[in-house]
Amino acid sequence: MRRVAAALAAALLCASGAVAVSEPGPQQAVIDGDTMPRKLSEFGLFRVGTSEPVGGLLPYTLHTPLFSDYAEKHRLIWIPPGQHAEVADDGAIAFPLGTVIVKSFGWPDRAGGAPLETRLLIHRADGWAALPYIWDADGKDATLALAGRRVPVTFRSPDGEAHSIRYAVPNKNQCKECHSKAGAIVPIGPKAANIDFGAAAARGDVARFLTGPARPVAPMPRWDDPASGSLHDRARAYLDANCSYCHNPEGSASNSGLFLRWTDPVGVNYGIGKRPTAAGRGSGGMEFAIKPGDPDHSFLIYRLESLDPGIAMPEIGRSTVHREGVALLRQWIAEMPKGA
Repeated sequence: MRRVAAALAAALLCASGAVAVSEPGPQQAVIDGDTMPRKLSEFGLFRVGTSEPVGGLLPYTLHTPLFSDYAEKHRLIWIPPGQHAEVADDGAIAFPLGTVIVKSFGWPDRAGGAPLETRLLIHRADGWAALPYIWDADGKDATLALAGRRVPVTFRSPDGEAHSIRYAVPNKNQCKECHSKAGAIVPIGPKAANIDFGAAAARGDVARFLTGPARPVAPMPRWDDPASGSLHDRARAYLDANCSYCHNPEGSASNSGLFLRWTDPVGVNYGIGKRPTAAGRGSGGMEFAIKPGDPDHSFLIYRLESLDPGIAMPEIGRSTVHREGVALLRQWIAEMPKGA
């Protein structure tokens, strides 16, 4: 983990390493415009007739990602030549106009691993625009789905269990529900503490896209890797990735008073001994979001284990329970000293 962090820090501070962009490539006029193209291919982000990205986009993963029905996600960033994202000392990343953040969703045992949908987050002059695209049956292009869609999907989770769900592709307004900060759409996944550029960092490619920070940003652990951090820190990383985009003072769940960012202090506002506020029946009649030593009477667990639309958290983005993630949080709460 330290070697990866060091490689990332070195790449962020490197002054060279430009990447040649093959032609045809990203269509900056379309990216910068105010249209919502019907077909994904109009952006020039993928090779013609395929779901393979063109050269010049920066691939990345996250140490701890958002759970989305066990879907595998392929993430990319495009920043116009000559522009850079600025990484602040606290790890926040400010992306320039013309940036596109690309995320494709699919399952290894569905359609040969081909993506089902690709979401774009585009930084335009009037703010960030979120556009969901569903891949056509032939896999050669994807079509804009502003109204979202429910798509039947069958797959197996890592434990081998078969799942058949109606996977939810979000509509444009639902994108804003999660990607909201003080009422404006913003990126939520890419931040220096959670982003991992892998081989691209070792090659120096990252310097084509990002500058800074002045000092290395300590990485968050991987929620499912005990070697990357303590149980406490891995639980906090999971809550940051899966909950904090709404549960922060400027998010859509600010009225709950439950703030679950990686940087938030672990106290009452983090849920420890916190009584329900604006939870409705989501509290399940329980007294506390997190009751130390007692996961069965912690309504944070109750909501993560529910599929009831009026109870389940997160409210959108999943049709299954992330058993492995819940098991981590159960263990974390169970090992808290009672009365803490």
